[in-house]
Amino acid sequence: MKTETEQIYRERMLEVLLHIQSHLDEPLSLDALAEIACFSPFHFHRIFKGLVGESVKEHVRRLRLERAAQRLQVGEDSILAIALDAGYESHESFTRAFQKMFGGAPSVFRRKHRAARRSGAVSRVHYEPGGSLANFKPIARGGVEMEVKMEKVKPRRVAFARHIGPYNQCEAAWGKLCAWAGRKGLLGPGAVMLGISHDDPEVTPPEKLRYDACVTIGNDVKPEGEIGVQVIPGGEYAVVTHLGPYERLIQTYQKIFGEWAPASGRVVKAAPCYEVYRNDPHRTPPDQLLTDIYVPLEE
Repeated sequence: MKTETEQIYRERMLEVLLHIQSHLDEPLSLDALAEIACFSPFHFHRIFKGLVGESVKEHVRRLRLERAAQRLQVGEDSILAIALDAGYESHESFTRAFQKMFGGAPSVFRRKHRAARRSGAVSRVHYEPGGSLANFKPIARGGVEMEVKMEKVKPRRVAFARHIGPYNQCEAAWGKLCAWAGRKGLLGPGAVMLGISHDDPEVTPPEKLRYDACVTIGNDVKPEGEIGVQVIPGGEYAVVTHLGPYERLIQTYQKIFGEWAPASGRVVKAAPCYEVYRNDPHRTPPDQLLTDIYVPLEE
């Protein structure tokens, strides 16, 4: 089953990579690429980065630069025209990016007619004029070094305060929620503190990220003012415990979607993950913080 799932992930990702190769002059939205891959838009970007080793944006930018290098080598188009085709707004911005990747300015590259050396892509996927990527293999990582538990979870009814902006600035939402919940006596020993990150910070601009600071409640509690109420769906979840600062949660998410999911034999559901915070960040050193990440699965 695991080998079957890995093959499915590989084939779907290959379809995406081939599409990118042959549509480099198009916008290439994440939703459209997720549809080609038959992956949930909620999780596509993390799966892509886990399998290919770079974000979609980084991958497209690199291929456009590799194509530009080939055109400099064999074509007669102006450097500005090549820069615009590669998605850069000016000769200067293109020159900076090209020099960073190839170690020299575009004009010097063209004058010397150097063979376009490959950039150091861990996926071994490079721009190919014919669009052939038959040798693509998801990047090797030497196995999944994480403990993943399967749990049947009941629906959780929660009160929440919504934060919009960078995830590391959500303290005000927690303050608002805890002040409200404290007044109502909802912060007793049975209360569970959760967080729902609705967006991927590597895709969504920081000022548009959505995060819900949540606390579990009973059926008698009603929404009030800026405090809303929602129900987190029950079902089967993969649960991974992250040890360490919240800032490094993104690395654990990357391992889940890039390593565990393709090898698991399971399909991740098109719904947000959520986090359960097992200790108090105000009383716990950052390297001892425990966060359970709940990943919803198709049953």
